[in-house]
Amino acid sequence: MTTLRLDHLTRRFGETIAVNDVSLTLAPGSFTALLGPSGCGKTTLLRLIAGFEAPSEGSIAFDGRLMADQTTLVPPEKRGIGIVFQSYALWPHMDVTGNVAYPLKTQKVERAAVTRRVAEVLDIVGLTGFETRKIDELSGGQRQRVALARCLVANTGIILFDEPLANLDMHLRATMVDVFRDIHQRTGATIVYVTHDQAEALALADRVAVLEKGRVLQFAPPTEVYHQPADIAVARFVGRGAIIPAVAKSANTVEIAGHEIAARSTGAPDGPVTVLLRPEALALADQGVPAVVRSSTYRGPVHELRLTLPGTQSELTVDHRSAVAPGTAVKMAIGDAWIIPTRD
Repeated sequence: MTTLRLDHLTRRFGETIAVNDVSLTLAPGSFTALLGPSGCGKTTLLRLIAGFEAPSEGSIAFDGRLMADQTTLVPPEKRGIGIVFQSYALWPHMDVTGNVAYPLKTQKVERAAVTRRVAEVLDIVGLTGFETRKIDELSGGQRQRVALARCLVANTGIILFDEPLANLDMHLRATMVDVFRDIHQRTGATIVYVTHDQAEALALADRVAVLEKGRVLQFAPPTEVYHQPADIAVARFVGRGAIIPAVAKSANTVEIAGHEIAARSTGAPDGPVTVLLRPEALALADQGVPAVVRSSTYRGPVHELRLTLPGTQSELTVDHRSAVAPGTAVKMAIGDAWIIPTRD
């Protein structure tokens, strides 16, 4: 297990700042997801950690050992890391064993040790019996497992994942999430996982770093990122939810459309505020805030209702057991609200 420290890390490409003054400390054995939309800097940050990019400012250290700053750049092969790419990057002319064993052979590890270690990691990723299969004989999920086994075989302290499930279908993605979780528990490695899929990030990581325009907006456990987003940008990106204007009456009460409801906050807000309402905290009821149904979409287990508050442009999402006709006037009970902090 390895502690990974990023200190005021910045990466510029000409006039473009891809990573902007990022400072993070990733604890030994932690699983950190770098989450954000395309172009937010998460892949560049991963490449800096891997050693494929050099920082313009700041530094990177593993267990206190300097990996990179403005004068030092330890190459990727000397950092003791494993990397799993979106494209798998497997050797098509080698079988499964050849691909998995390759890192050990380049290190001139004794043959018996190679055979033993390959068998161990193939068992971990569920590919025992596939040793002699060619890469073009494998499914996408199986190829991803080979790439993962090749990463694990060298027993590295840090494993980096660059959108590893992007090329898999929905069912394979769900299966591989379980595989990644199991491997993290077995290896105890420090994992950094790049994704734009918030469901993956929330399911896998013990800490999530939400990025926008090269900056980390929030670095916190997934439950905190979901239930207590640090600002409007995080609230909009993570999960479904309505962001609506309200008036704070106290640290734990707001007024919405003339109705006072309980709310959570980090301080003592007063006056106009912005509130996050998640669908699971809303329900149609006999009494509550008045609203009008604008649309009803069948989602399988529920009907997703889009509601507006009379006299406003605010739109909310409610999951309901049955369809409701557009134009229907309803009342809505609000079980939870989060007063979104504002940046200084």
